[in-house]
Amino acid sequence: MSDKDWDLFKQKLHAKSGINLNDYKPAQMQRRIGNMMSRHGANGYLDFFSKLESDKKLYKDFIDFLTINVTEFFRTPEKFDELEKKVIPDLLKQSSRLSIWSAGCSIGAEPYSLAIMLNELTPHTKHRILATDLDVEMLAKAKQGAYTTNELKNIPPARLTKYFKQADGIVTINEDIRSRVEFQRHNLLVDKFESGFDLILCRNVVIYFTEEAKDGLYRRFFAALKPGGVLFVGGTEAILNFRDIGFSHYLPFFYRKPV
Repeated sequence: MSDKDWDLFKQKLHAKSGINLNDYKPAQMQRRIGNMMSRHGANGYLDFFSKLESDKKLYKDFIDFLTINVTEFFRTPEKFDELEKKVIPDLLKQSSRLSIWSAGCSIGAEPYSLAIMLNELTPHTKHRILATDLDVEMLAKAKQGAYTTNELKNIPPARLTKYFKQADGIVTINEDIRSRVEFQRHNLLVDKFESGFDLILCRNVVIYFTEEAKDGLYRRFFAALKPGGVLFVGGTEAILNFRDIGFSHYLPFFYRKPV
């Protein structure tokens, strides 16, 4: 498959989806897309794009595949334990009402986890939780708040009983918690960022981004945080140049903007 076909595929995909594959590591992305092309009998990138154009389900599956929509409530429980016992209490000392952004929220498990946690830490305060994702299908699922038992495996029974209801094999989060999260479509690599956040979570989102794209993203997150605000990243996404960006080290995978 030629470089010309790859370049044309990237252009067509960008025009259709808003996803710019130039911001992703080419070798890893070509390998992943190549595997999917083989499974669907595509004879090259342009043939695969024609299949994406004509098959809505394949296109949806492909976008899900690109944006790595794998998530669960309280993913990496030990880090959420640090968030609940150390990070959020520290932030509440600075501000009684927090502004939080879950970037790349997928099906909503992460922002709803935050809403549950904050409801228990500060039951009489309604914080702002912004949850964004590129994938409109994932956002629609997030707004519904319905989940499988596997996505809920890290939730203790007491919280399951308190915050969820089950009917006909579907587990749904209660309306009060759902109302605490504001969902928006947002492309991290293109769209403008809001500012004034106390906490930003961007976990398991940038794994296939180029180093240049990641660096630019983390600098924009830094600018979007309040002084004293915290960025929380995924377990394989340590920011090696955090000091160059301006962050101070706070806890493993938590970086703080100095006051």
